[in-house]
Amino acid sequence: MAAALTLYTNPMSRGRIARWMMEEIGQPYEVDYLGYGGTLKSEEYLAINPMGKVPALRHGDLVVTECAAICAYLADAFPEAGLAPDPADRADYYRWLFFAAGPVEAAITNKAMGFVLPEGKGRSAGYGSLDHVLEALETAVAGKTYIAGGAFSAADVYAGSQIGWGLQFGTIPARPAFVSYWDGMKTRPAYVRASELDDAAMPKPQ
Repeated sequence: MAAALTLYTNPMSRGRIARWMMEEIGQPYEVDYLGYGGTLKSEEYLAINPMGKVPALRHGDLVVTECAAICAYLADAFPEAGLAPDPADRADYYRWLFFAAGPVEAAITNKAMGFVLPEGKGRSAGYGSLDHVLEALETAVAGKTYIAGGAFSAADVYAGSQIGWGLQFGTIPARPAFVSYWDGMKTRPAYVRASELDDAAMPKPQ
């Protein structure tokens, strides 16, 4: 009997990335929605993720946190889904998956929060500047259907989510390369299913 999969998430969170990945692997799973300031900080959940944030994944007795790690883990745990290249061909896969999780996430979050780096401190921040990050991301997707090689992968789930949200909320400029890449991602059946499921779980207006 296969180990059970449980996704701990909130529909208004980065857990939507993990939900998309869950739909891509095509395995049965359960969802435990957690509330901000409530069950997220319960002793029971802190035993799963001491950070008290979502998403987290339980696979049998194993726990994985952090979206990029969840995506990479699921791609390896369910190779039949074809969501990771062969080990010898994973350079771009690892490169762009973790670039999206590191520099892209940090630069966009800092910009959205209004954090301004002191003059000359770009190298200390690790990502240089938002402009440099966006230029690099643009080269990763320009003229491509997929970000790493010739097939869809977990790297597209993560990078695609970042680009999709960035275009939606205006934190990533609508450059042709970004728009074209996201147009190819947002019609994937697994993404559509994941979005519909999370949208249906959104809090209803009072």
